[in-house]
Amino acid sequence: MSRIAYVNGRYVPHADAVVHIEDRGYQFADGVYEVVLIHNGAMVDELPHLDRLDRSLRELRIAAPMTRPALRSVMRELLRRNRIRTGLIYMQATRGVARRDHPFPKNPVTALVMTAKRVSLPSAATVENGVKVISIRDIRWERCDIKTVALLPNVLGKQQAKEAGAYEAWQVDDNGYVTEGTSTNAWIVTKDGELVTRNANQSILNGITRLTLLKLAEREKLRFVERGFTLEEAKQAREAFVSSATSFVTPVTQIDDAVVGNGKAGSVGLGLREAYLAYAAGEGRTP
Repeated sequence: MSRIAYVNGRYVPHADAVVHIEDRGYQFADGVYEVVLIHNGAMVDELPHLDRLDRSLRELRIAAPMTRPALRSVMRELLRRNRIRTGLIYMQATRGVARRDHPFPKNPVTALVMTAKRVSLPSAATVENGVKVISIRDIRWERCDIKTVALLPNVLGKQQAKEAGAYEAWQVDDNGYVTEGTSTNAWIVTKDGELVTRNANQSILNGITRLTLLKLAEREKLRFVERGFTLEEAKQAREAFVSSATSFVTPVTQIDDAVVGNGKAGSVGLGLREAYLAYAAGEGRTP
């Protein structure tokens, strides 16, 4: 079965899905996006993702492309047509098509595209053995809290990680503090058992999975704090892991040349992963 995409009001074969050359997303990265996990045929944390999409649109002063009920209807129809059981819905909204000029166009019409695809989740061996991350300088702009399509620094960092044989790159600010990965949030467990992730401000994207994990950590009565941590503190940590809609909780067992903990996935990260999987199969689902 061929994949189906949604482009500005039409369902079309994925191979035929196109946008205008003067769409401002293409010309200026003048747009935002959102990604929703599909797990066992249902969306996970759908409403928080749509809340974040609304916030991103407001921050860039882009009008919503349609009402939320209409958007949710399109998402479900796209899932139905693509028969996705485990995968992602990707949606992107831009300021639309206009003559190339930096100021906002008059009376813009928001453009919306949406795709759905199957994905493979980290294997049991990957989770058990953990992954390697490298550290890179954070060269992004000062509004990383907006989920914009301007991802070139992230792309360069992810490529650098790939070439180094690593799963992810942790970005480090000028003061030596880890901000986040190129497509994940970063976590550590200190030697005294405290769970730490950077506080949500304009330096990081406040991941929806991150927010769910904080809620689950509280339920599990884990000691946790939202604060910055340095790269050196991370290398000395008992555990480390990354989180995102597709990695869930994936343990990190090597940072640059430093082995984290005993070099295996730790109990806190594995426990949170199990708690998240139970959440995704239960209260986090929306059919």
